[in-house]
Amino acid sequence: MTEILVHDAIDGAIATAQRVVEHPAWPVLKGAVEEIRPWQSKDGSIDFEAEGAPSPAAVEQVLDRVIAAVEELSPLLPHDVAYHRALVTDLRRWAADGFRVPDFLDSLLAFQPAKDRTDGLQHLVVFAMYTQNGNPDRNLEAVVLKMVWPEWLADLEATRYDNPLFCGITFEDFTAGYDTNSAVLFPETIAVREAPERFSWGGIFCDREAARFRRVTEASVDLLGLELPDDIREMIGDQQRCEQAFVLWDMIHDRTHSHGDLPFDPFMIKQRQPFWMYGLEELRCDLTAFKEAVKLESEGNAHGRDVQYAVLFDRMFRFPVSGERVRNYDGLGGQLLFAYLHKHDVVRWTDNTLKIDWDRAPQVTNQLCAEIEKLYRDGIDRPKLVHWFAAYDLVSTYLAPHPGSRWAKGPDALDLTLPPRKLVDDVLPDEFPLSMFYEALAKKLKHVIASTKGITAANDERAAA
Repeated sequence: MTEILVHDAIDGAIATAQRVVEHPAWPVLKGAVEEIRPWQSKDGSIDFEAEGAPSPAAVEQVLDRVIAAVEELSPLLPHDVAYHRALVTDLRRWAADGFRVPDFLDSLLAFQPAKDRTDGLQHLVVFAMYTQNGNPDRNLEAVVLKMVWPEWLADLEATRYDNPLFCGITFEDFTAGYDTNSAVLFPETIAVREAPERFSWGGIFCDREAARFRRVTEASVDLLGLELPDDIREMIGDQQRCEQAFVLWDMIHDRTHSHGDLPFDPFMIKQRQPFWMYGLEELRCDLTAFKEAVKLESEGNAHGRDVQYAVLFDRMFRFPVSGERVRNYDGLGGQLLFAYLHKHDVVRWTDNTLKIDWDRAPQVTNQLCAEIEKLYRDGIDRPKLVHWFAAYDLVSTYLAPHPGSRWAKGPDALDLTLPPRKLVDDVLPDEFPLSMFYEALAKKLKHVIASTKGITAANDERAAA
């Protein structure tokens, strides 16, 4: 069987005789991983001195089931054989080290999904990791995923939006860390002894994004009385079409972090900055995807219009009312987009009904993108603190700051003898509170937002139908 699968892979066919999740070893693996979870500490280690802790021998028995299941499933996935071999070695070393803080560096380096993005190709992934916007602890997790790489997307990446590390993916099944709001698989989240010099892939689950988008958008449209063009209403009702919109949006967004007139570290990973700087960066990347989508639509690409309204609706309806209000930079970006469109008369809230000027929406949205791009370009010649204030001025032109904000009072209200990173302490947790419109929308949508936890196309009844 293995030889046939390898031969198929060489021929370019999808190297899977069956879905991994349909193999009897998958529920064994999933169950064993879930059994280990409550024994783990926040850093992934197991404290055998804790009350009710199992014996090392008991944990080893369960880990042996994990290893046996991986070895049984691996022949279904010959493209991952090197990774699975390294994974087994890492798991055994974890046990030999007494289940201290786990180290999956060797298996992480062996896992290279971006090297073969064949549409429909499956991967079985097991790591000790936290799941972004999900579980903050580094628990052992197992997930089966499938690559999304249609020919039209591959052509755009090869000719226009080069992004060799990006992986569009969908869920097949997962353990509890992904029964959350997490929609990414990022190597940065995995427990390793040291960070690699560079990461070679990043995955985003477009099925979760699409299913969540559809549910929240449908509820928002109904609540707000928004009349949609026929083609956009059809898109929102089509899970696969939305997945394709999101995978294109994500591919362009991801590469934009490294393109344009940028600060030295565009991802701002190692910088301590006010959260509106992160909000503007994420919004810049989304609006760049929007701008490119307008171009694609003008060239006859049907996915271009879908991306535009995926960006608009997700940003305006879901982002501002999702998550906590503490330094919610994605929420800030959504508020800013809505306020900008409202002040330029593209969206109107009258008679308890939302109206959108569909003809002007692309032009004015691109106008906001241009304002943020100018902020970045001018920022190259500014000191950091001056740039932060310029960004604050841009945001506060459209969003009202908290009345108790020291930043809103300007430089004279701050101790400028302190280094910039210390002045971040003067930023309020909710520096730009929700408007009355969004306060009301948040109350009406809170149960819908909560219902999207762990959502995928498979477990969304409307998508499955």
